Parts: sequence; C-alpha cells; structure tokens
Amino acid sequence: MSIKKSNYLLILASALFLTGCMSSKKIVYFQESEAIKVQDTLANFQPQIQLGDLITIQVSASDPLSAEIFNLYETPSTLGNPRLLPYLVDGEGNINFPVLGKLKVAGLTTQQIGDQITQALTTYLVAPIVNVRLTNFKITVMGEVKSPGTFAIPNERITLVEALGLAGDLTIQAKRNTVLLIREKNGARDFVTIDLTNKALFNSPYYYLAQNDVLYVEPNKTKVNSAAVGTGTSVLLSSLGILISLITLFSL
Repeated sequence: MSIKKSNYLLILASALFLTGCMSSKKIVYFQESEAIKVQDTLANFQPQIQLGDLITIQVSASDPLSAEIFNLYETPSTLGNPRLLPYLVDGEGNINFPVLGKLKVAGLTTQQIGDQITQALTTYLVAPIVNVRLTNFKITVMGEVKSPGTFAIPNERITLVEALGLAGDLTIQAKRNTVLLIREKNGARDFVTIDLTNKALFNSPYYYLAQNDVLYVEPNKTKVNSAAVGTGTSVLLSSLGILISLITLFSL
C-alpha cells in the first residue's frame, strides 16, 4: 500500500474515531466528574399550592364526632368509606373551610397548611390532627421518549430524572442537552432548558418537578432528517457515502 493511501486511511480512521467520541458526549448522562453535593433546599423540597389546585383536608381528633363538622365528603359519611371532597384553590389563592372561613393557601406547602389549620382548630377540638393532600399532582412527558404520556404522582414528589424514567427513558434519537421544561405558576409560564449531560442538574431548582409540569424532549437532526426523507433513508445515504469514499480511495 502506498504512503498516500496509508495517509488517507489514517485520516478516515481518525475522523470516524472523533465522530464516535462526539456522539457519546451527546448521549451519556451526567458527564461532569466532580462530586455534586445536593443543596438542603432541594433535599427538603415540597411543592407549593397554586391557583386552581385541588387539595383534600381530613381532620381527626380524640372525639371523632366533634371533628366530623370539619370534614366534607362527596357522599354521606354514613355510607361507608366516604370520599373526601377536594377544595378548589380559587383565583385569590383561598379555600373556604368549614367554621374557619376563607384560608389563604396559595404559596404554602401541604405541611404548612396542615400546621395552620391544626393551630386554628385547637379552639374547637382536643388534640386535632390535620392531613392535607394535593390531589391533582401530575406531570406530562412528550417527545423523544419511549412511552410519552401524563402521569399522576400520588406522593407529591418526583424528580426530573424519575419522570423521564416513568416515560421509559429517552430514545437514542433524543437531544439530551436541550430538554424543555414548561412550568405554570399562578398564571405565569416559564420555559427552561435542561442539560441532562451535566451533573449540575442535581443542584438545579428545577430538579424536582412541580404539579402540572411538562417535559418536552426534542429529536436530534438524524430523527428530523429521517422523518423528512423517509425512515432509514438518511442512514442508507450515509453508508453509501462512506462506501463510495472507500472505493474512490482504493482506486487511486
């Protein structure tokens, strides 16, 4: 083999190697090597109640009968396993609670609401216990994931990584450094770009998702091109291009 041909082969091999390295950098998650210490504010994350949320509030006490007036049910409590009626947070961020009247709950966590109501009920009940739950916590994952959809989250706490796991993870044709998070809060809408290839995600204020968050995973250029010219066509053209280059090289 001539020196000229050897040089061509070396250049081709180097190009293919560099291409492979670049591809892995775009695919592998959390690539930064330094240790990440999760901030306490993230570790203790709790979602805040927003306008339009639905919450259930259950009150119990040492005397169950005296606590019944503070519980609202969709069906009479005498029919067995009654279902609590959720409170709708109105446009001013309030709910209308029995006896206590209007309570400001928007911007508070369920724990803070429970503590607030517990304190107020000590005037009426002995040792009241208040359990507050957010019933409309759901997130939506769209785009280049294996199982897109809307998912109900019963424990009111989910990370962005867990949400993508629920959707079956990203496909090989997904962009991992431009995942779009759409978040609505009290009438405002935020659009945030998330980079899954960087460990800094674990200290991001968007690492934990809020109720009604939407994640959109953008397709890469290969997927877009294949959709435009037909599935597999771009791969075939790339393979033919390499083959033609090799034939031309060895014919010199």
